[in-house]
Amino acid sequence: MALTIISLIKQVPLPSEMRMGEDGLMDRTKAKSIINIDCQFGLEAGLQLKKQYPDARLVVCSMGPRSFEVALRTAISMGYDEAYLLSDRKLGGSDTYATGLAISTMLRHLGFTKDAKEPFIILAGRQTSDGDTAYVPSQVAENLGIPQATFVESVNADGKGYVIAKRIIEGGYQMMKLPIPCTISLTPTGIPPRKPSLIGAIKARNLPITVFGIDDIGLGTEKIGINGSPTIVVNVVNIVSERAPIIMSVGHDDATLVNNLISNFNKGSNVVAKKEKVEKKVSEHPDFPVVDIRNGAKGILTWAETANGEITRPSIEILTPARNLADQLGNDTKIMTLLIGKNVKHLSQTLFEYGSDEVIVVEDDRLEEYLVLPFSSIFAQVIKERKPEIALFAATTSGRELAPRIGVKTGSGVTADCTGLEIGEYINRKEKIINRPILHSRRPTYGESKLATILGFVYPQISTARAGTFEVPPGLIGRKGIESTFKPILTGDEFKVEILKTVRGEGSLQNLFEADVIVSGGRGATSDSLGLIKKLAETLKANGVNAEWACSRVVVDEGVAEYAHQVGQTGKTIRPKVYIAVGISGAIQHLAGMKESEKIIAIDHNPKANIFHFADFGIVGEYQDILPELIEQVKGGFTFGIVPVKK
Repeated sequence: MALTIISLIKQVPLPSEMRMGEDGLMDRTKAKSIINIDCQFGLEAGLQLKKQYPDARLVVCSMGPRSFEVALRTAISMGYDEAYLLSDRKLGGSDTYATGLAISTMLRHLGFTKDAKEPFIILAGRQTSDGDTAYVPSQVAENLGIPQATFVESVNADGKGYVIAKRIIEGGYQMMKLPIPCTISLTPTGIPPRKPSLIGAIKARNLPITVFGIDDIGLGTEKIGINGSPTIVVNVVNIVSERAPIIMSVGHDDATLVNNLISNFNKGSNVVAKKEKVEKKVSEHPDFPVVDIRNGAKGILTWAETANGEITRPSIEILTPARNLADQLGNDTKIMTLLIGKNVKHLSQTLFEYGSDEVIVVEDDRLEEYLVLPFSSIFAQVIKERKPEIALFAATTSGRELAPRIGVKTGSGVTADCTGLEIGEYINRKEKIINRPILHSRRPTYGESKLATILGFVYPQISTARAGTFEVPPGLIGRKGIESTFKPILTGDEFKVEILKTVRGEGSLQNLFEADVIVSGGRGATSDSLGLIKKLAETLKANGVNAEWACSRVVVDEGVAEYAHQVGQTGKTIRPKVYIAVGISGAIQHLAGMKESEKIIAIDHNPKANIFHFADFGIVGEYQDILPELIEQVKGGFTFGIVPVKK
């Protein structure tokens, strides 16, 4: 039987050309578009698989306006055989839930079901640049009832009906074995996408593209478009960063530049509160009746993700917004935390001390490592029994694939990567009512230049919180809560994915969240494979400073460092006392992960680098010359104002 390789792609607007409409929402109609970068890596992964299976059939699919045919023809020119586009005005405004439903319905129409006789693999990019949710691959997989692996770096078929995937996780990676059919979403760290060939371009010009409407595939309008989506974007506002002007070092040689930096730093003259100012619009508040649509749903459910036998820091962080939301809701709203694993019951006390009112424990020897199929099934069963009004997850690699899969099971929309969560209301002017209380989930989007407010109308309202955004709540030693046990019904099919190997580093994820000083390298600091970056961090450690090294996304994409060390919109959000950015240009995606730092030092050879607009102190120079001088100063006792810990 011949293998079919299906690549899902999206044509996305360039963020720099996006404009905000008068309604407060984004207008992409006049923006230039490209194939989403992550999707390009998915396309290449399909072409690489075809080398293993020369008879494989290559299919590319997309959903969007007819203009998306340009992207589909590009895929054909790269080597794909068939192209399908789902295009219908009734799909306009669909959220990720509706998008996943629509795409999976098209795939079923084409004969790609979990019971199909012909084997197939669905490939997709990790996420799209206009949404950055990473949800649609999970939602497509759940709708089709097939296994998945997300944040995958490389994929190979073993010729025996299985796929071997290398999945990136916080602190390391996993090798996974998935049965075909399955869905795989690729990170942009694999083999770079090829350019279209001349022969391919000629083929693409002449090959017809099949275009479906929703009637063609038997899809109704109940759960698609703006009216059918379980979530809506109610507002998008500009984010304006407020910072004091940078203090640049001056001097005729590298030693003088570094000495001047230290002098400026010690003066502390540039220490100001660095906050985001959000431009808001005030509108008239009508006198409509208030309607509560929760229908008995009550309480907040969180997930305690574990690694190396401990609860991860991001899972502790989400208890901060959970408590704030519970206080806003009042009426004795309870925080419930689901703890899943092997021999994990003893971790309940930690959760009580950080704010959980009840810990629901699920213990099973088969659940020692996170697996999306049984974990999502357990959550769906708990939600059905407990009926929480809100479910919160940390936006880790696991949380970002688990939450949307649960959302499909419960019919809920999911808001990704939130930096703000609060209880509010929704003024429904069409029906002349006010929905209250309702969760307002706020997340940066479009290159971190806009802040979108998203509401969910199906319960539980599900959101993931960006790791590192919320502070760890103050712990109360000895605090008690309710510990309960849940016995889920699990089948053998939910364990069809096998983890062959899990490799985690020595706490690099935790160290990035807890470090006082982080030395981070970008493309401009890779000529020595981040050697000087690491040496500065190690020298600080040797002097009793809690320091760690990190990097920007491009360094990971080029294979110089592992994802565990990546800071930025698609990496970690950190808030050290001092962040030293070396050879980092200052892309807005990277700024998203480090802007909460108390003090930022920028070192770059380009005086016009954008990073200098967002730093407190700066040096223009070659890092190979500046860092050795700085390392010597650290050896001499300079610790960036951090009191060393005596060993």
